Amino acid sequence: MTLHIETPALLFSATSLILLAYTNRFLTIATIVRGLKKTYDEKENKTILLEIKNLNLRLSLIKYMQLFGVCCLFLSVFTMFLLFLDHQLISIYLFGLSLLSLLISLGLSFWEISISVNALRFHLSDLMDKENKK
Repeated sequence: MTLHIETPALLFSATSLILLAYTNRFLTIATIVRGLKKTYDEKENKTILLEIKNLNLRLSLIKYMQLFGVCCLFLSVFTMFLLFLDHQLISIYLFGLSLLSLLISLGLSFWEISISVNALRFHLSDLMDKENKK
């Protein structure tokens, strides 16, 4: 099996866009956490504390999503460097690790999205309960 230098280069644009999306999610959640903390400091509502814990888990997942995304990009670049030096076998294994890293990052992303969807459904059920009581 032969690996060409163009193959790992294909991951650059995809990985860069994924990392940008992860960063945007991180910034959005960080803003929400700051707002909820301020509200919690004023009201000390237990529901807000649970939301902050949920968001903390999501922030941790995003951190690891970014970590594995960066590892994917790093390993792709390193693979290209080794291909440039004509180290075919090591390059193939490193590229495999790069793909594995990307898969882990995407899996964590799916987990984080699932948590987000469940949290939104909880909020929607709250609204529906209030609407049904009217």
